[in-house]
Amino acid sequence: MLIDQFLPTFDVSERHSVRVHASAPSTFAALKTADLGGSVLSRALLFLRAVPGALMHGLDGLRALAARRHEPISLSTFESAGFRILAERSPEEIVIGVEGRFWRPSGALCTPPAEAFLSRAPLAGTARAVWNFTVRDLGGGASELVTETRVLCADRSTRLRFYPYWAMIRLWSGLIRRTMLAAIRRTAEGART
Repeated sequence: MLIDQFLPTFDVSERHSVRVHASAPSTFAALKTADLGGSVLSRALLFLRAVPGALMHGLDGLRALAARRHEPISLSTFESAGFRILAERSPEEIVIGVEGRFWRPSGALCTPPAEAFLSRAPLAGTARAVWNFTVRDLGGGASELVTETRVLCADRSTRLRFYPYWAMIRLWSGLIRRTMLAAIRRTAEGART
């Protein structure tokens, strides 16, 4: 898997999957077009995660966040927020990466280019997260959609900051991932011909 090239060792990981009644190519296409914040719960959780960073910009930050609250959330939305698409092998896998201090309100993102994910460790004091979606053909017009998140902390002091944050958000992060899988499934199954 491509994710193994970008983060073969990690401190924490989480994996979720869903069966989709659509072909692997249709499911992969849906991954690119689905509103990943399509459920009320997912949208609310993503909004809550963005509030501390918006507060750092005062009233203007809160207004900007409120103005975007009904916009669809796609992979390009994550890219504009500091994530990077690191690699893609269509229609099987896409890998997204981010680096920063996730436990801080702003996230303090400093995501390097894809090449740096392959050639160097995370910067001191940061954590590196790699997140993928894989699609496996199950035959008979069905596929399995899987997402895995892996995080590697740069050093011991970063782990001491990251682990309490992870303990607090892990359940909610997993819930967001599962609602994203459901949104992609709905999009893929709705596009069947």
